Amino acid sequence: MSQPTEVRLIASSGYPHDVAIAARGCAWLKHHGYHVNNPDVLARRYLRFGGTDAERLADLHAIGTGPARELTLAVRGGYGLGRLLDRIEFGRIAEQASASGTPIVGHSDFTAFQLAYLAKAGGVSFAGPMLLADFGEEHVDSFMWRHFEGILRAPVHDIEVEAAQVAAPATVEGTLWGGNLAMLCTLLGTPYMPNIDGGILFLEDINEPPYRVERMLLQLLHAGVLARQQAIVLGDFSNYRTTDYDNGYNMDAVFDYVREQLRIPVLTGLPFGHCPRKLTLPVGGNARLTARADGFVLSLSGYPTL
Repeated sequence: MSQPTEVRLIASSGYPHDVAIAARGCAWLKHHGYHVNNPDVLARRYLRFGGTDAERLADLHAIGTGPARELTLAVRGGYGLGRLLDRIEFGRIAEQASASGTPIVGHSDFTAFQLAYLAKAGGVSFAGPMLLADFGEEHVDSFMWRHFEGILRAPVHDIEVEAAQVAAPATVEGTLWGGNLAMLCTLLGTPYMPNIDGGILFLEDINEPPYRVERMLLQLLHAGVLARQQAIVLGDFSNYRTTDYDNGYNMDAVFDYVREQLRIPVLTGLPFGHCPRKLTLPVGGNARLTARADGFVLSLSGYPTL
């Protein structure tokens, strides 16, 4: 019988809102060959955070100090990483993670760490599932699990996406980067925003109605970020409401408008975001995007594996 993959939990933002869900996530991982080394972080509480600033900072600085090929997994998102950015030693984390070969996985508020890690140290991490929102689900999504294992166990990974949005055929290649749209916007004008030219930018968000999504996309557009990319790939934008006042103005109208402002492919339908059916994507890895009339293919490489 093979040895279990060791897991280090990172409680760098919010604390578990339900300890039963956290326990279920740990049990599910154990049943599938992963052993959580530090479940004690799940009991920490400080205000709305998963521990004091010092405790959460220590979590991040401990990345890569465990067994070789130890998986680093965010507990949840929420809010909190912004309080830590100016104290995180990104170079130290990158050296430790590289030496030990530890993949780092999370999304939502964890986007702030991932983009700063890329900007400050060139570190590659994964936008992907987290303990509570994904492995703690009553029914863990099989698509999520298949792609999580698929990319972490192989140096190259191909993803084929069927999308309703018709796109002109195109093939581009560059650095894959992005994550939560709101978090990207909070980093604009700071040293924690990656300076990526010719990249492939993926975006998602939750609880944001169309006009707020458009406002944030226009912020990135006016800052020159969007036009410098080779393609924009939009994931899940969910859990919002429109009203009669919107008068037909919906998320598709937003994406159509942004598409009109750019001369690069703007694709929709990426299975990623605050949704059970999500991919695991290397932030800072290499991507080759082939778009066609009925969807697109992402070929991924240049990331750490287990």
